[in-house]
Amino acid sequence: MSNTTRNRTLAYLLAAGTVIFASAPSFAQDPTSLFEVVTVKDQIVIALSAKDIETVGGNDVTAIGQAIKAKGELTVWQYAVRKGTDGQLEQAPLKRVSLLGADSLRVEPYSASIRVVPAPEE
Repeated sequence: MSNTTRNRTLAYLLAAGTVIFASAPSFAQDPTSLFEVVTVKDQIVIALSAKDIETVGGNDVTAIGQAIKAKGELTVWQYAVRKGTDGQLEQAPLKRVSLLGADSLRVEPYSASIRVVPAPEE
């Protein structure tokens, strides 16, 4: 491989890497953390809106668990899979639900393999 070809290939790879890197922050600017709430009878996927995060005091399982224990209930967004306007599957807010404290309630992080739509602001 000649130096010119090698330089062009390197320039192409760097340019491609820059495009990928430049587009990554826009995805990370508004991350929506999903959680799975598991009970004896059911399990649902939830997320917190910005207002919910302020109320709870954080966006992690510990903050959610402590808020449910302290208040006895917590209102959050239930998420479900739907088709987006572009035809692709996405995790999106379905409805507001109230979680009631129970000994058999478990909250754990949930990782979506599809696009996640942020929770609406109230």
